[in-house]
Amino acid sequence: MTDVTSAGSPHRSHRWRRDVIELAALFTAVAVADAIANLIGHQPDGPYLLIASAVALAVTVGFHTWWARRHSHAPPPTGSGLPGEDDDADGPHRVGSDADALTRAPAASAHVPSPDAPERAEGTALWRMRTTVRDTPGSLAALCGALARHRVDILTLQTHPLARGTVDEFLLRAPAPLPARQLSRAVSAAGGSSVWIERADAHDLVDAPTRVLALAARTALDPAELPLALRKLLGRCTIRSLPAAPVGGRASDETVPAEGVLGENVMRLRDPSGGVITVERPHLPFTPTEFARARALVELDARLGPRVPRGTHVLTLPEGNAITVRRADRDDLAAARAMHGRCSERTLRLRYHGPVHDADRYLDHLLSPRFGRTLAAQTASGRLVALGHLLWDGDETEVALLVEDEWQRRGVGSELLARLVALAGEAGCANVYAVTQASNTGMVAAMRALRLPLDYQIEEGTLVVTARLDAAPAPSPLPYGRTGR
Repeated sequence: MTDVTSAGSPHRSHRWRRDVIELAALFTAVAVADAIANLIGHQPDGPYLLIASAVALAVTVGFHTWWARRHSHAPPPTGSGLPGEDDDADGPHRVGSDADALTRAPAASAHVPSPDAPERAEGTALWRMRTTVRDTPGSLAALCGALARHRVDILTLQTHPLARGTVDEFLLRAPAPLPARQLSRAVSAAGGSSVWIERADAHDLVDAPTRVLALAARTALDPAELPLALRKLLGRCTIRSLPAAPVGGRASDETVPAEGVLGENVMRLRDPSGGVITVERPHLPFTPTEFARARALVELDARLGPRVPRGTHVLTLPEGNAITVRRADRDDLAAARAMHGRCSERTLRLRYHGPVHDADRYLDHLLSPRFGRTLAAQTASGRLVALGHLLWDGDETEVALLVEDEWQRRGVGSELLARLVALAGEAGCANVYAVTQASNTGMVAAMRALRLPLDYQIEEGTLVVTARLDAAPAPSPLPYGRTGR
């Protein structure tokens, strides 16, 4: 109690003295004003001089107010006296952490917007930027100050520690007239190196932990999602799955340890189902953080083991027959081989583009959920009459159909193809392509029935038809799709 009382006494004494000083200053100002008014006012031009002085004071106050508002968001200069800054240093320094320095750059404030926020505010554009900064105090503060001077807002920030330096990844909202080249130069001038920048959209507004958890959930529901999840996690990259024993060739001599291998632009991971998953991104090096996230998704898939979403959809053909469409996997190998036996040589040749006796060798690869998704059409008795494949081919997607001769020209292939395209759209694929022969009028008709923009390429009798999915409406959830509902 003694400390509190003694601490309060000086404040009361200072307040009393301040009041007396302010009152004395008021009386002094009144006396001076009266003296000036009497001295000038009694002269012939006195009233005009007083009016001109009042106008000059008003203009000065207005100009000062406008100037203060215009420069109220400017970043503090070096050595401005902010807590923790060193006036004798060559530049700004980090105090505790660069996260504290973000609060000193109002126009580059870091925050996580709502996922429902629009892709662009009026007059602004979204950018994804990645740069390497020195791991020294003040490096991130200098970068944020440079962004603030260009009226750039930091929406999200991720850090990827390296052995030397740190890779910072930003999601930025910048004025629309600001070009990427000027933004890159500003970051380089502030100490950033290896600057990489590209346009972003509203999907990038989701923060990293939320995105990783969503991709893990998709992988847990469906093993076919693993390549797609890796692609969404790592951005624009090429993903290839090499089986342990490729069809028509010997197994690769390359071995990958359980922990994987990380290169500058390539990472290799051991596929839980056998073989190797290779991820390439030539335009942007991988970081150890990205490698750890990718390895965690692969380990999750390995722990959950083989699984395929179960669900069926009953399809009624125009002629009245009902068939069931469902997801297929390696448990359907025997039924698929039996369907091969009922197909003619011409049908198998149109589908596999090679010797007929090799057709069965492709099934183990095609029915693996690691390399894509397969839909099967079966009759009420359980007889398999058609297979449709959606195959991940690097950064592209292929569709393929095989319909038993007896069930051709009855709408089965068109229905399977429409559902495969819906699955591709749900997975975020921009287009799908089909490889067939120019004489395969059934496959061409099925592609045209999609009512999507098509591109045709013919070379030595081989026809490649590509459908652009960006013109397709949003796909509706399918019972045998990713969710398994």
